Amino acid sequence: MSHYKSNLRDIQFNLFELFNVQEYLGTGLFEDLDADTAREILNEVERLSREDLAASYVDSDRNPPVFDPKTNTAPIPDAFKKSYQAWMDSGFWALGLPEEIGGQAAPPSLVWAAGEMLLGSNAPVWMYATGPSMGSVIFKNANGVQRDRRIAEIMVERQWGATMVLTEPDAGSDVGAGKTFATPNEDGSWNISGVKRFITSAESDLQENIMHLVLARPKGVEGVGGPGTKGLSLFLVPKYHFDHESGDLTGERNGVYVTNVEHKMGLKVSNTCELTFGDPQVGGGEPAKGWLLGEVHDGIRQMFDVIENARMMVGTKAIATLSTGYLNALEYAKSRVQGADLTRSADKTAPRVTITHHPDVRRSLMTQKSFAEAMRSLVIYTASWQDKVALAKASGEHDKLAEAVNDLLLPIVKGYGSERSWVLLGTESLQTLGGSGFLQEYPLEQYVRDAKIDTLYEGTTAIQGQDFFFRKIVKDQGRALGHLANEITAFLESEAGNGRLKNERALLATALDDAQALVGLMINDLMSADASNGGDLRNIYKVGLNTTRVLMALGDVVCAWLLLRGAEVALAKLDTAGADKSFYEGKIAAAQWFAQLNLPRVSAERKIAESTDLAIMDLDESAF
Repeated sequence: MSHYKSNLRDIQFNLFELFNVQEYLGTGLFEDLDADTAREILNEVERLSREDLAASYVDSDRNPPVFDPKTNTAPIPDAFKKSYQAWMDSGFWALGLPEEIGGQAAPPSLVWAAGEMLLGSNAPVWMYATGPSMGSVIFKNANGVQRDRRIAEIMVERQWGATMVLTEPDAGSDVGAGKTFATPNEDGSWNISGVKRFITSAESDLQENIMHLVLARPKGVEGVGGPGTKGLSLFLVPKYHFDHESGDLTGERNGVYVTNVEHKMGLKVSNTCELTFGDPQVGGGEPAKGWLLGEVHDGIRQMFDVIENARMMVGTKAIATLSTGYLNALEYAKSRVQGADLTRSADKTAPRVTITHHPDVRRSLMTQKSFAEAMRSLVIYTASWQDKVALAKASGEHDKLAEAVNDLLLPIVKGYGSERSWVLLGTESLQTLGGSGFLQEYPLEQYVRDAKIDTLYEGTTAIQGQDFFFRKIVKDQGRALGHLANEITAFLESEAGNGRLKNERALLATALDDAQALVGLMINDLMSADASNGGDLRNIYKVGLNTTRVLMALGDVVCAWLLLRGAEVALAKLDTAGADKSFYEGKIAAAQWFAQLNLPRVSAERKIAESTDLAIMDLDESAF
């Protein structure tokens, strides 16, 4: 039996009942993809995820790749190869890629809805299959250079692997401190030298070639270089050399080698590698030759096209894992008989009941359900703004608002989504199974191990909080946040729910006010840290102490709003729901529970922020 349990019905609800993506399917940019076809795609991805992809999930964890330092390889287990090949054979990986390089036009909302099921069933399949997607980034940044456009086409045609190569052993998240450098050759190529760490999918025997997208600092060219991220450029460094017209491999090995594969807590089948470039003591001693993508100095901007997609993936993966974790816990709770009903606990002759009869189990299950469904709406709502960006671009326009709102929501998807999912998987989903949840016979312990990384890679939660406040709110001058607040306010002022949601709307109104006050407080602290205007520079510490807090508080507000929007739709359909009545009742109950459980806490977060002082920053290290 498959470990993976999808919530296809709720995915369809979000796409076609809440966000109404069918309004622009079958027309314009998406004229070849109507709503019926979209539903068929979702149905098939669900089947594929549940059967073929999930089949190797456990085996790949128990029998992960083993690194051979003599050959610098880490072969993938056969069971996982079958799952990977089933995904590649399906062709669904081409959804959303540019048609010019072999993709199929599809709205990002559909891509991420389908992606949830793949990521929930076997996330490393997605990670190994990102080559064509990274090919689209190369295509986007080719700037008319035929060589780079052709490389992008080859990566899609031949289904190559690809990596994003940023982190270095001594630099970590401080990408601008990287020491990997590039020197130009007479033939237009560059030699790359250095060591990178934590590189996902940098070695496997799943594809004939892997293209590494490497951030490095150019040397030996006038006007090139400089400290920080502004001095970085992006280079295309293949594992094997190839003919740039046909794509055929030349048989020559490039001088980039995996020199270690990490031993990890989870996601063990996903090779996380150390990459060494151009070291004469490694491999055959060949130089690591690559090609500059676009212009020098433009590397970090180009790489952010990859990073933003990766952050969306991480948040979606985390939320997908929580969803299947909840559904596994629910199945167990419905069958696990233990104890009498609480109203008859003193009666030793009372019949034993399933644990779904016990109040605290119901509390736990509804908490899991409400968060999983809230964050699914968050992912698809965020993707709906990406739909707007794509539609505007296809019309030759530039939707700056859609881009800004998408940018604002990405740290919530990644940071809030990963933190809430990881915590709930351990404290609620696994806990529902009691001692059985700690056993490998059930998938929850692997879910917990696999989900922890989501709070760490592609920017830790702390980094997401800083990005959210400094870049997505302050730098944007609050425009995207203001638009979002106005949308929530319009909902609050409507008659949404015909009175059934009156109390929940009141809770949301208070939470929105508190969250906005929290943002205002942090902006005041930031302004008071301006030493040029007589401020105390140390007040920036107060901001830093609250960036994660504001991320999580606004995440609660946005998720509550989206659930209440869904509840409004469900209420309107309840009387004629037929077989879907229980589904819609569940949507309403989840929205009410989430609002009652989480929104009052935003007031507390505001008060905590208001009382923030510098005492902890004044404390000597030795006191810790």
